[in-house]
Amino acid sequence: MKFRTMLCAVIASTLAPQHQAHAGDAAGVRHVAAPSMERGGDLDVTVWYPAEPGGVTVTLGDSELFTGTAAAQNAPISQGRFPLILLSHGAGLAGTPQAMSWIATPLARQGFIVAAPTHPGNGGKNRSAAETIKLWLRPADLSATLDAMEKEPSFRDHIEEGKVGALGLSMGGSTALAIAGARIDPKRLAAYCDTDLLNASLCGWIRHSGVDLHALDMRLAGRDNSDRRIRFAMAIDPAPSDVFDAASLAGIRIPLDIVNLGQPGKIPVTADASGIAKAISNSSYSTIDDASHYSMFGVCKPGAPALVISEEIGDPVCDDGGGRPRDEIHAQLVEMTAAAFNRALKATP
Repeated sequence: MKFRTMLCAVIASTLAPQHQAHAGDAAGVRHVAAPSMERGGDLDVTVWYPAEPGGVTVTLGDSELFTGTAAAQNAPISQGRFPLILLSHGAGLAGTPQAMSWIATPLARQGFIVAAPTHPGNGGKNRSAAETIKLWLRPADLSATLDAMEKEPSFRDHIEEGKVGALGLSMGGSTALAIAGARIDPKRLAAYCDTDLLNASLCGWIRHSGVDLHALDMRLAGRDNSDRRIRFAMAIDPAPSDVFDAASLAGIRIPLDIVNLGQPGKIPVTADASGIAKAISNSSYSTIDDASHYSMFGVCKPGAPALVISEEIGDPVCDDGGGRPRDEIHAQLVEMTAAAFNRALKATP
């Protein structure tokens, strides 16, 4: 069996909310359904949240390659109201919400509700190249998730009004940019796989699947997917970041944090968002020099490097950018993300 990772793969508060969860508190997890007219059915949404003791301990994101993260399934939610983070996962091996459990679980412990829809066709057994490349559908999944969370009896009275943000990793990072107001340029997307220079892994899969991007119906690709309920967005190694219309970036008004994984000059061109950050007036940009795009995957198990070779995965998914262990890079990303969302969603308006 041959896998494809696809390079599009995954604290200061001046006003405390009614209940402030701290690191070490329990994180609960449960699933809700989000009706989506555009998808023609319900989206499966994984929700992590600050929890009281109880529930059944489960491990999310565990696989032959990666270690998972524990949470308490169906544990009682803690009292109070919390900011909501809409989380968008990547594609390929990172194509499920569970693959992002390493970042979602600690955010829940720190006082956020994190809701991650499964983007149909982007990962798992039913992954589809044709569906994955329909990037314009992904931000609509986040909006449908927000609609559902505002009505869901388990959570509607625990979401702090007006405190909603979006977080995305890899292809999810591009989704976070889109829901903030970045618009896809259909011509750029159609030409994305004319060569392998931008994304050999993704484009190889697309061609192998018989998908011709120039023949794909992109009449809706350039639409505005922004959602005014989103007050802040954070994009980690967004890919592809080079398919957006440059003029749309200047129109983004909400605060936006962008993080690239790798040394400047060595970041893959399709994930390099330094130019995007310069085009957005209210944005910040940073890098983690000793990380790589693969650092957003889970921590590799001891036998994973050998499995990468034997299963012909094709990408060094267990390699980071330096000698630092991946769990330390994850800890830094969690700290950066929690600080950004604390600043944006928990501070005084």
